[in-house]
Amino acid sequence: IVAIQGAGMHAGYFDAMTAPGLSLLELGSSLGFMVWAPDRPGIGASADLPDERVVLFPQAALLLDAIDAFTSEHGCGGGVFLVGHSYGLKVALTMAADERGREVLGIDGSGSGIRFALSFEGGSRTAPLAEGDRGPAWGPTDVYPPSSFERGSLPFHEMPAVQVAESSRWADDLRGFGSSITAPVRFTFGEHEGYWPTDQAHFDEIRAALPNVAEFSAHIERRVGHNVSLGYAARSYHLRAIAFAEQCLLARSLA
Repeated sequence: IVAIQGAGMHAGYFDAMTAPGLSLLELGSSLGFMVWAPDRPGIGASADLPDERVVLFPQAALLLDAIDAFTSEHGCGGGVFLVGHSYGLKVALTMAADERGREVLGIDGSGSGIRFALSFEGGSRTAPLAEGDRGPAWGPTDVYPPSSFERGSLPFHEMPAVQVAESSRWADDLRGFGSSITAPVRFTFGEHEGYWPTDQAHFDEIRAALPNVAEFSAHIERRVGHNVSLGYAARSYHLRAIAFAEQCLLARSLA
C-alpha cells in the first residue's frame, strides 16, 4: 500500500499518534501489508524541487519512479495499491492513468471529488462557521482527538504555491485522463466534509469521469470531517480501505 498525503501535509498524516489505532501504517502492517507513505514531491527532503517538477503530472511521474525504485529493493507482493487523501488522491488518480500506473491493484481515496461545494470570494469562505467548526479542512473539533491541534502533532508542511494555482484545472484534468483509468476506485467523504459535495449527484459526476474503471463506489464515513485519517474514525476508514485492497488483490488473483 502506497499512501499519498494531501496538500499542506507531510507523510505523517497517515501515521497519526494522537490516539491509539489511528495510524494506517501500524494497522496495515499488523494485517500483513507493507505500507509506505512517502512525502510527495515538493514536500520534506524534496522541498527544493523546481516548480515544474511538483505540479500534478510531473509529481505523478516522480512517484511512479519512486515506487519502481522501492519495489526493486523490497518487492511488492501481489501488487501496488494506492491510498490518497485530498490532493494526494488527485495524484493517485493521475498515476493510475499513466501507462506505468495502469497495473495498480486499485485506489482508495478520501477528501477529493470533481466539483467544489464551496464558493470563495477573495480567498475567504463565504458561509459563516458554526460553533465548534474549524472550517472546511476539519469540520467539528470534537471528531478529532484533542491533541490533534497541538503544534507538535499537526503533520503540516507548506504547500508549494504552484500547486494551489493549478487546483482550478482539476475537473478538466480528471475528465481529460479519467477514461484511461481501469483500476477499481473507491471514494470516501467524511460526513462533515466541507470542500466537496457528499450527495449522489456529485458521486455520479465522478463516476462519469471514470467510465472504464473496473469498479466504482463512493462511501460517507460518519463522525469525521475532511481529514479522515486524523479523526477518531481513522481506524474505521483504514479498515475499509484495507478491505478494499484485499478485494482488489483477490480479483487480480482470480483473473
